Amino acid sequence: MWWNTLLLALREIRRNLMRSFLTILGIVIGVAAVITMVTVGNGATRAVSDQISSLGSNLLMVRPGQRQGPIRDAGGAPPFKDADAAAIAAQVAGIRAVAPSVNRGATVVWGARNWATVVTGTTEAYFTTNNWTLASGRVFNEGEVKGGASVCVIGATVRRELFGSTDPLGAQLRVARFSCQVIGLLASKGQAAMGQDQDDSVILPLATVQRRLVGNTNVNTLLVSVADGADTTRVQRQIEQLLRERRKLSDAEDNNFNVLDTRQIAETLSGTTRVMTMLLGAVAAVSLLVGGIGIMNIMLVSVTERTREIGVRLAIGALEHEVLLQFLIEAVVLASIGGLIGLVLAAAASTALAALMSVPLLFDPSINLISFAFSALIGVVFGYFPARRAARLDPIEALRHE
Repeated sequence: MWWNTLLLALREIRRNLMRSFLTILGIVIGVAAVITMVTVGNGATRAVSDQISSLGSNLLMVRPGQRQGPIRDAGGAPPFKDADAAAIAAQVAGIRAVAPSVNRGATVVWGARNWATVVTGTTEAYFTTNNWTLASGRVFNEGEVKGGASVCVIGATVRRELFGSTDPLGAQLRVARFSCQVIGLLASKGQAAMGQDQDDSVILPLATVQRRLVGNTNVNTLLVSVADGADTTRVQRQIEQLLRERRKLSDAEDNNFNVLDTRQIAETLSGTTRVMTMLLGAVAAVSLLVGGIGIMNIMLVSVTERTREIGVRLAIGALEHEVLLQFLIEAVVLASIGGLIGLVLAAAASTALAALMSVPLLFDPSINLISFAFSALIGVVFGYFPARRAARLDPIEALRHE
């Protein structure tokens, strides 16, 4: 009986292909939209996490000022010194590396080309704390840092804008009013989570930038890489205590510096992205309900058109539940076909959007199965009322229907 009922349902769907397609269009759009939004949203969440991780493993960023974020309150807060980084490395347990750094915007020149970039003065530990890898060449060593040598390591963007396809190693690069020799080229990292280009940088020894570009011995940021397995919260607490002592802050005074855990940034941004994904998925799911209403409407029309046929079936002995089952299966088949088409469209749309947005494509079988099951459930819910109406028709009245 089930097989015959299914064949009847498919026959009726095939009889009016255009109407059937328009009926399931809402289901198709709903399923495709939900799956695409969730898939791309998951990819965006992964991309944010990967970009934060590219800043460094278990990285703590210590900066002067009381507020964090793009509008930091550094006014009046004393800057750090090289000795602060040395004290953290010596007195705080669980530290892998500490890198003091100072940043300054500057124009770099090679030959007839120039480029405005960010110049970073730091130590050799900077490449460890920030998980930098070399594409070619080498990084400066401890002796070059202490001596303030005129050597530099450049990012992929600077290489592209100044050197093009030319090998930059050994070239003399003019930074503001002095020259430095390019000794290394960094592997590309791309954009960070906040949008800045991590490859647009020139990295020199700290003393070189302090003496020749900045004109003082101040340090803007202390980058602290926590060792694997160490408790980041404990390390952060010890750094705060040590810096309070070194900056002679009383118990009643607030910190005039802040310690930012990049892991917390990643968790916050990932959580925000997940919430937005759920919100967009919920909005897209509304179209599934609209598609269900469309199925119910067309099924009611179909019952009216086939009233005489229903009357004949009932008159020759068909039971009410058999008629109800026929129309219910027809509605479920319509919704399921729409769900299958939606799955195909979602796969194509997710692949295209992931490539366009440069986010990983994360296929989630669960959301695909849930969306398909929900589309079939829509067919049951919205097909039941028309099916019940058909099953309760009076055979005599149905046979008289024109």
